[in-house]
Amino acid sequence: MARRRSTMRLPVALMAAAALLGTMAVAKAPAGTPDAAPGPDRPTIRYTEYGIPHIIASTLGGLGEGYGYAAAKDNICTLADTYLMVNAQRSRYLGPDGRTSPGEKQNTTTNLNSDLYFQRINDNRVVERLIDQPAPNGPEPEVKDAIRGYVKGYNRYLAETGVTNISDPACRGAAWVRPITELDVYRHAHAEIIMGVADPLLDGEVNAAPPGASAAPQAAAPRAKAGQQEAAPQDAAPQASPEETAAKIADAMAAARSEGSMGSNALAVGSQGVAAGTGTGMLLANPHFPWQGKNRMWQSQLTIPGRFNVSGASLLGLPAVNIGHTDDVAWSHTVATVAPFGLFDVQVDPLHPTNYLVDGAWQPMASQQVGVDVLNADGTVGRVTRTLWSTRYGPVTTSMQGIPLPWVVSAHAVRDANMDNLRALNTWLHLDQAKDVNDVVSALETTEGVPFFNTVAADRKGNALYADIQAAPNITDAHAQSCLTLTGQLLFNQPLKLPNIPPISIFDGKRSECDWPDDPNAVAPGLLDPHKQPRLIRSDFAGNANDSAWLANPEQPLAFPRVMGDTAAPRSLRTQELILTAQNRINGNDGLPGRGFTPENMRQLLFADNSRAADLALNATVTACQNTLFGLVLVDGNLVNISEACPILAAWDHTYTADSRGSWLFENFWAYLTNGQTPDKLPWRVPFDPKDPVHTPNSLDPGNDAVRNSLARAVLALRNSGIALNARLGDVQKITRNGEQIPIHGSIHELGVLNVVTPGMVDGKLDITFGSSFIQQTLFTADGPPQSASVLTYSQSANPNSPHYADQTRLFSAGQWVTERYTEDQIAASPVLEVKVLD
Repeated sequence: MARRRSTMRLPVALMAAAALLGTMAVAKAPAGTPDAAPGPDRPTIRYTEYGIPHIIASTLGGLGEGYGYAAAKDNICTLADTYLMVNAQRSRYLGPDGRTSPGEKQNTTTNLNSDLYFQRINDNRVVERLIDQPAPNGPEPEVKDAIRGYVKGYNRYLAETGVTNISDPACRGAAWVRPITELDVYRHAHAEIIMGVADPLLDGEVNAAPPGASAAPQAAAPRAKAGQQEAAPQDAAPQASPEETAAKIADAMAAARSEGSMGSNALAVGSQGVAAGTGTGMLLANPHFPWQGKNRMWQSQLTIPGRFNVSGASLLGLPAVNIGHTDDVAWSHTVATVAPFGLFDVQVDPLHPTNYLVDGAWQPMASQQVGVDVLNADGTVGRVTRTLWSTRYGPVTTSMQGIPLPWVVSAHAVRDANMDNLRALNTWLHLDQAKDVNDVVSALETTEGVPFFNTVAADRKGNALYADIQAAPNITDAHAQSCLTLTGQLLFNQPLKLPNIPPISIFDGKRSECDWPDDPNAVAPGLLDPHKQPRLIRSDFAGNANDSAWLANPEQPLAFPRVMGDTAAPRSLRTQELILTAQNRINGNDGLPGRGFTPENMRQLLFADNSRAADLALNATVTACQNTLFGLVLVDGNLVNISEACPILAAWDHTYTADSRGSWLFENFWAYLTNGQTPDKLPWRVPFDPKDPVHTPNSLDPGNDAVRNSLARAVLALRNSGIALNARLGDVQKITRNGEQIPIHGSIHELGVLNVVTPGMVDGKLDITFGSSFIQQTLFTADGPPQSASVLTYSQSANPNSPHYADQTRLFSAGQWVTERYTEDQIAASPVLEVKVLD
C-alpha cells in the first residue's frame, strides 16, 4: 500500500496553530524564551521562504530522516552521483573516460582513475573499520542515529517518487540511482574528509608502476575476457634536480589554486567590536565553495526541543550543520594553510625496485590488485585491473599536481592525515550543541576531526575566536629539519606562493624515526598535539581569509609550527581587506556612520565588493595611462592605443558591484600584471615590511613598463573579445539559469575582494565555478534569540525544474539577504509555510 503523503500548504490563519501542534520548540531556549515543548512523534519538515527546511524531531535519528528526505527532494541527482563515485562505479555506468571531481576542484581526473582510487579504499575496508571503532575515532552513537535516519529519509523520498519520475533530467530513469545504505553515507563523508589529498595526488597513486611496467590500462576487455592484468614496458622518466622538482611542484600547486579553488572569509566580532546598543557578538560566515557538484552547500535548521537547535548549512548529504549557529554561538570554517598529507622518499633496490630501504634493511612493498567494472564503447561491460603499490608510510605515487616523481632511484609514498578520520562527524555533532567559544575549542580539541579547516566563532558572551585546531600531521619544526629531504626542505621552508598553498613535507623514508611520531595528547596516531595548534580569543575581532593563523588579529600575532603555515610573510590582498574592513569599522574610519558593526553595515561592507588591489594600484595605473606618449603602447607585436582606458579607470569607484564600470578592464589588467605571481612581487615602491604587513607593499610604480604593457594587453584582450572598456560588470559577469541571465557581483580572490566569485566554463557556458556560497551573518544580544540573515548564492536545488533552482541566486544578484526564521513563532509566521510530516 502506498504511503499517505502529508504535505500541506496552509492558509495564513492556520499556520501558527499547525506549528503548535507538535512542531513548536527550540533547544535550550534563549534567555527570556519560554521552556520548549516536546518534539513531534514523527520527523516534521517545515518549509519557509526559498525552500529552507526547518526540521523538528524528538531524536537525532528523526532529524537525520527529515534531512535525508528534504536533501533528496532538492538534490537527488547530485547525491546519487556522489554515491556512484564513492562506490567506484562511475566507469561501470558512465564510461572510463568521463571526468569527475573527487577533490576540491571540478573535473580533475577520469572516472577510471577515480574508481581505482576509491575501490582501493573500499577493498581495504577503511571506512568499515572506522565505523566499528568506538568514539572518538569511530562515530558517536548519535552520529550513527542521524546517519541511519538520513538513509531512511533519502530512501523514502526515492520510493515515493520513483526513479522514472524524478523531475531532474540529470538522473531521471538512470540505472545508477538506487536506494542507499549507511555505508554509502559514511563513504561520502570520508571522501569529503580526504579530499585535500585527491586533487594533487590521486592520479599519481593509481598510475604508479615500478620501472619497466605501466599502470596505464588497455581498452577494457569484455567480462568474458576479464582477469588479465595489463602491463606494458615503460621507460623511466628522467630524474630532475631537487631544486627543479621543488620549483615545479610549487608552481603547479599555485597554478591550480589560482585557477579557482575552495576558500573562505570568516570574521568574528566580539563585544568591543559591535556597535554600542546593538548586541554582544557577531559572525560573518562567507565560505567560497564550488557552485557545482558534491561540494555544494545546503541550508537547514535542525531542532530537538529542549536540547538541540542549530541553523546553517552543510556540505550536501552530511546530516548536520557544518557552518551556522546555535542559540548562543555561531561559527564558520575557512580553508587553512596546512597540508593534510606528507610524502616519504624511499630508496629502492635498483634490481628489485619494489623493495625499499628502512633502517638499513630491505622491505618489500605491498602490492594490491584493484579491479573495477568498465562500460566499453560497444555497450559491453569489461573489467580493468591494476596493481597498486604501497609502503609502510602509505601508497606510492609517481606525481604530485601533475609533476612527475619518477620511481627510479627512489619512490615516493603518501601519508594522509585524514585517511583514518571519520571524527569530523563527531566534531560537527559537538559544534551543533556548543554554547560558547570554549565549547567550540573543546569540540575541536577532543575530536581533532576538522580536515584542513580553520574555525572562526563568536558567542553571546562577547568573545571572538580564531582556531586552527585540526587533524594536522605531527611535524614539529625540529622533526621537520631533522627529516626533510633536499626537495622537501625547498618545498617546506620556501615562502608560500599563495594562500591555501601549505608547506609540503617530503621526509627521508630510509629512517623509520622520520615517520610522524605519535603524541600522547593527540586523538589519533601521527597527529599534532591539538594544544600546540594556534587559537586566539579576543573581545574586538578575529578572522581569517585563507592565509595562515599569524594575523588572525594583527594586535596579537600568533606563533605555531611551520607545518601549519608561515609567519612574517606577505599576506594576500583579501586578508588585508578583511583586516582593514574590521579595523576601520570598529574605529569608525570607513565613511559609514558611527563605530562598530551592526547587522546592516556588516552585510553592506561584504557586498560593497571593494577591491584592495584597486585601493593600492588604481591611481598609479591611471597615472601610467595618462603619461603614455600619444596613448600608444607596442606590446606583443601590436600597437595599442590605451588612451580610452584612462578616464574609464579614473572614474571607477574600486568596486565590483554589478553596475560598476571599469572593473572588468582592471580585472584583466591585474591578471596580466600579476601573471601568476604573488602581489608582493609587483613593482611596488614600498616593499613588504613584516612590521607593517597589513599596509605593505604599496605605491605601485607608474613608470614601470610592466604596468603600461599589462594595461595595453588588457585593452587589446577586451577589444578582441568585443567587450567595451567601460562595460558594466553585470553585462559581462553573468550566468544563465533556465534561459534567464543573472548578473553576478564580486570578483576573484587575487583582487582582494571579500565577496569572491570565480568565473569559468561549465558545460560550455560561462558560470561561476567557485565563490561565495552560503553566506550568513549572525548577531547575538544579551538575551533573546540570535538574529541572522543569509543567502545561499546558487540556491537550494541543482534541479532546473525546482522552484528553488535560482531563487536565492536572483536574491544574491540583487545584493539582498534572507531574514532567518529561527524561533517557532517566526517559522509559523511564514506566509509560504509548507509542512511535511514523515508519518
